[in-house]
Amino acid sequence: MNNFSFQNPTKLIFGKGSIAKLATELPADAKIMMTYGGGSIRRNGVYDQVMAALKGRSVVEFGGIEPNPQYETLMRAITLARQEGVTFLLAVGGGSVIDGTKFIATALKYNGDPWEFMVDPSKAVDAMPLATVLTLPATGSEMNNGAVVSRKEFNEKLAFHNPKGFPQFSILDPEVCYSLPKQQVINGIVDSFAHTLEQYLTFNTQSMVMDRWAEGLLQTLVELGPKLVERHDQYDEVANFMLTATMALNGFIAMGVPQDWATHMIGHELTALHGLDHGVTLAIVFPGVMSVMRREKFDKLVQYAERVWGATGTPEEKAQAAIDKTDAFFRSLGMKTRLSEHGVGQETIDFIVDRFRKRGWNLGETGKVTPERVAEILRERM
Repeated sequence: MNNFSFQNPTKLIFGKGSIAKLATELPADAKIMMTYGGGSIRRNGVYDQVMAALKGRSVVEFGGIEPNPQYETLMRAITLARQEGVTFLLAVGGGSVIDGTKFIATALKYNGDPWEFMVDPSKAVDAMPLATVLTLPATGSEMNNGAVVSRKEFNEKLAFHNPKGFPQFSILDPEVCYSLPKQQVINGIVDSFAHTLEQYLTFNTQSMVMDRWAEGLLQTLVELGPKLVERHDQYDEVANFMLTATMALNGFIAMGVPQDWATHMIGHELTALHGLDHGVTLAIVFPGVMSVMRREKFDKLVQYAERVWGATGTPEEKAQAAIDKTDAFFRSLGMKTRLSEHGVGQETIDFIVDRFRKRGWNLGETGKVTPERVAEILRERM
C-alpha cells in the first residue's frame, strides 16, 4: 500500500426530507447564489423545497447550467455573482450543476482569466464557500473537490481540482431521484462504475481494504443496475445507488492506491467533439482500455473477474471475462458501447490522438497510455 494523507471536509446530510435542513446549515448572514440547470427542479418539487428552506434569506438565482457545463454560461454567473455581492454558492442539481458551481466558486477567488486554471489546475487554490443539493447520482461531485468544464470555442473539456473546492455540506434525498429520466439513471450507473474501476483496476499494491471496498461498490451496482433501469422509485434501492455514487468518488477508495483516469480523459474528448453524454463515452472507452492495457492490468483484471463476476477458468480466460462482462453489463443497461453506433469514425480518432500528442499527454496509472495506445483503444472500440 502506498503512503497517503486523507481529508474530506464535506458534511453529508442523507435521507428523505433532508432539504429542509438547509435552513440551519447555511450561514445566517450569507448572500446566496442558487445555481441550477434547465428547470427540472421546478417540475419535480425540489425548487419549492429549497425555496421554503431559504425563506427570509437573501438569494440570487442563476439557472440554465447545461449538461457538461459551458465556460461561456458560467462566466455569466460569475459576472452576476460579483454584481450582487454573493458570498455563498448553493448548487441544486446533478454533477454538471455542481461542477459548474465549483468553477464559479474558484473563479470568484481568482485574479485573471478563469480558463487559466482549467489549462493549469495548479492555479486553482482558493474558492468561495459552496454547498449542494444533489438531484442526480453519478459524478460524486457532491463530496469531492474536482470539476469538469467545457468550452465550445476550443472544443475542449478539461478537469481541475481545487484543495478548497470541497462543498461545505451536501444534501442527498433519494426521493428526489424518482422522477429522473431512465437515460440519466443509466448514465449515473455507468459513471459510478467507471469511477470505481479507475481507482481499482490498475496494479496490485496490497491495498486489501480499498480493493474490497471498491469491489463492494461494483457488486452493488451490478445488483442494483437492472432494477434501477426497470424502475427507480423504490426508496432503499435508490438510496443505496445514491450512496454508492458518492462513495465511488469522494476519495475513500483512493487511499494508498494508484489511479488510472485514462478512460475519462479520452471520454471527455468524445463529449467535447460529439456531444455524447459522459456516461456514454465511459461505456464505449473502458472496455477498450481494459483490452489494450491487458498486460499491465492483468493481475487486477483476474481479481476483478473472480470477485465481482465470479469468473472461473485459466487466468487468461478470467482476464478476458473481465473485459467481456463489463461490456455486456453496460449493454444490458441499454448503452451502445461502440463508436460506430454513435456515428464516430476514424477522423475523430486521428483528431484526439493528434491533440494528445500536442498536449504531451501520457495517461494511466503508469503513464503508459500514450497517444499511440489511445489510437489502439479507440480503434478497438469501432
